[in-house]
Amino acid sequence: MIERIAIVGTGLLGTSIGLALRAAGFRGAILGWNRTVDQARIAQSLGAIDSIAPHLLEVGRESDLVLLAVPIYATIDFMEQLSGLLNSDQLVTDVGSTKSEIAAAAARLYNRPDRAAFLPGHPMAGKERGGAALADANLFRGAVWIFTDDAGERSQRGAELAAEWRKWVAAFGSKIVDLDPARHDELVAWVSHLPQFVATAMSALLEEQVGDAPELKDLGGRALREMTRLGASPYSMWRDIALTNSEHIDLVLHALEQRLQHLRENLKTPGLREEFEQANSFRNDLK
Repeated sequence: MIERIAIVGTGLLGTSIGLALRAAGFRGAILGWNRTVDQARIAQSLGAIDSIAPHLLEVGRESDLVLLAVPIYATIDFMEQLSGLLNSDQLVTDVGSTKSEIAAAAARLYNRPDRAAFLPGHPMAGKERGGAALADANLFRGAVWIFTDDAGERSQRGAELAAEWRKWVAAFGSKIVDLDPARHDELVAWVSHLPQFVATAMSALLEEQVGDAPELKDLGGRALREMTRLGASPYSMWRDIALTNSEHIDLVLHALEQRLQHLRENLKTPGLREEFEQANSFRNDLK
């Protein structure tokens, strides 16, 4: 039974998970750690964590579950640091947005009879801006939470903890989906990374071309706000995503470039109608 959870990274996701745990009825202890102690203090003031660990290595020693809610390369670094400290009665999980490199590190460092278990996870939820102050207990309600699990030869206790954590995720109101890590990275490049890079490019282009236009705020209505909303996302998070999923992101951006070229070439032909019809069909399928 999971009775003590340590959250490494008390930003938006880590703090929201702490709040979601409490809202779902978790009565155990929740310990938090963050590089910036001010974020940990905000998480504690919101009730997402009970106490703040003074340094990383103290986080996992007595915890049943360690949740890594930090950028991808920090996750892999912490996996390295914690692997020799934890034992086979403990579970580590994460919320990283790409999974292939994290799953490879898990296979190398965890999921053996004498090692802690590792369960790679990715909640498809978030906001354009981060920080503990924006945390929300309902952030994961109705969202998909992906697991890319390769159990290896984890201990029985590790398997039990992994199964229990999946139940808590379901209690948050999330829909659980299991995917192979490579398939995960391929799909999220299309449905998550592409929208982000389109919004970033569009926002940067508008800033460069008409950002100083005094009429912009009056002319830029709902469509502009929605299309550029993701443009406020921080580079600090997307840097690691771009580096760890560059092959798939390069592919989808190239496909978009070709599509935009096709649109430009058909502004005065029936091909433009076909594009709108196909776009409407996709949108209807999402409803």
